[in-house]
Amino acid sequence: MLGENFSFCWVFLVVTVLVLLLVMSSNAADTGGAKYASVDFEIFGNVQGVCFRMYTEDQGEKLGLTGWVKNTRQGTVIGQVQGPPDKVIEMKAWLSRVGSPSSRIDRAEFTNEKEISKLEIHGFGTRY
Repeated sequence: MLGENFSFCWVFLVVTVLVLLLVMSSNAADTGGAKYASVDFEIFGNVQGVCFRMYTEDQGEKLGLTGWVKNTRQGTVIGQVQGPPDKVIEMKAWLSRVGSPSSRIDRAEFTNEKEISKLEIHGFGTRY
């Protein structure tokens, strides 16, 4: 009687451990190690001299993103944003439609969008 209970407990323990290992490995395989998104952007319109970079930094920090923003000689604003995919999507929408209060956004282009396994940029800042 004692031997049967011991065997049952041993088998139950082994099966439980195997199931846990299987679940953990399938969760890791689902993400492929990628848990963040990264995207480059260029914003066209009246986006210089209207505090666009400052508002972009503030919005990025508010969303918990990392990245950078910079004016170009062509009158556009470029940058890169990294963070959780849902927050990067929010930032793309903000860059496309909101910007700073005095800005006028004619067009927003997003390139080099990819999944990344770790953040490559720390903080959010303006580059010159």
